[in-house]
Amino acid sequence: MAIILVLLFGAAFVFRRVGQTVTGNAPKFRDMPYGAAFGYVLAAAMLIFAVWYYLQPTVTETGVPNAGVMFFRWAIHGFLIAAIAAFLFRLLGRSIGTAGSKKLFRTMPLTASFGILVILIYAFVAIFAGAIAPHGQAEVFGTANIMAGGDPALGGDPAFPLGTDQIGRDILSRLIYGAQNTVGIAFITTCLAFVIGGSLGFLAATIQGWLDELLSRGVDVLMAIPSLIFALLLMTIASVWAARLGVPLTVFMVLIIALIDSTRVFRLARAVGLNIVVMDYIEAAKLRGEGLGYLVFKEILPNAMAPLLAEFGLRFCFVFLTISSLSFLGVGIQPPLADWGTMVRDLAPFINFAAFAPTAAITPLLAAGAIALLTVAVNFVVDWMLHKSSGLKE
Repeated sequence: MAIILVLLFGAAFVFRRVGQTVTGNAPKFRDMPYGAAFGYVLAAAMLIFAVWYYLQPTVTETGVPNAGVMFFRWAIHGFLIAAIAAFLFRLLGRSIGTAGSKKLFRTMPLTASFGILVILIYAFVAIFAGAIAPHGQAEVFGTANIMAGGDPALGGDPAFPLGTDQIGRDILSRLIYGAQNTVGIAFITTCLAFVIGGSLGFLAATIQGWLDELLSRGVDVLMAIPSLIFALLLMTIASVWAARLGVPLTVFMVLIIALIDSTRVFRLARAVGLNIVVMDYIEAAKLRGEGLGYLVFKEILPNAMAPLLAEFGLRFCFVFLTISSLSFLGVGIQPPLADWGTMVRDLAPFINFAAFAPTAAITPLLAAGAIALLTVAVNFVVDWMLHKSSGLKE
């Protein structure tokens, strides 16, 4: 490893010196820091290694499948497919739609295009899960632990392309219904958190005084407790009350997570609101005799929409991951509802067979990949929205 680093550092020095000589000491190479030259060399080395590793055989000389090469090839193929799909989607958006949407797609980076495409696909799957899924999310079949891929020689079944879990439920169907349950519940929870936190934040910024102090100190207390630990504690208590009251535990989970995350929304809404209430148009509205509702919903909220929308995307990711984490720990979305966090926990034992059948490792990665893909997509869109709202130009 040390030899490789020495070679890279030496190559970076040679790269910068050769560039200066060939270009006649052009500013790009003359003013190039050594760290930038090292970055170029490291990127080129990684690209060469990636090409070499991609061309390695998928089966070793002893006949054992090379799982690392297989997964690397699948990752490269997935990246290329995603890039092409995002490019075509952006091209379609520039050609079809209103003048405003076409202008939006013309200024949209490829990452944001990819994020919007993924979000639309997830929304479509979640809304029409009942029509898309080949089986019910709780439907149990007689064959359990079927491998993904549909190859009978490797323990698969063409009737179940993604296999079945330990009790014989179709993984493809549960993955589709998981979009409806996990993403849908996360969206509802985030909306509720914004209604609670945003309303109280704007109220505290507008009225101020003792109400602002009371709400702010209460939020400080709640934010001092780690959110996941606090959610676990409350969910443990709620599991007892849910059984006594006959209320689904999922309802308690939505309320608990919405309450915890509303503290972050409150902080943002209050900070933005305090900057808006000192504006002249707010004073003019007060002089006209406008009420509190008008000030909050007609004056403050429209001017705070940009940061709130960006925060909504980030907060949705945190809520989405929190729900998946609680489900993974067994206190989140409860069976028979399909949930990606629960699927990761239940299908984890399949990884033990990856050395003999690499496709076995796909099974637990499907739900984990669905969680990661949506999180990345939302963050891409949020980054683009923040860039647009900041007023910065490319």
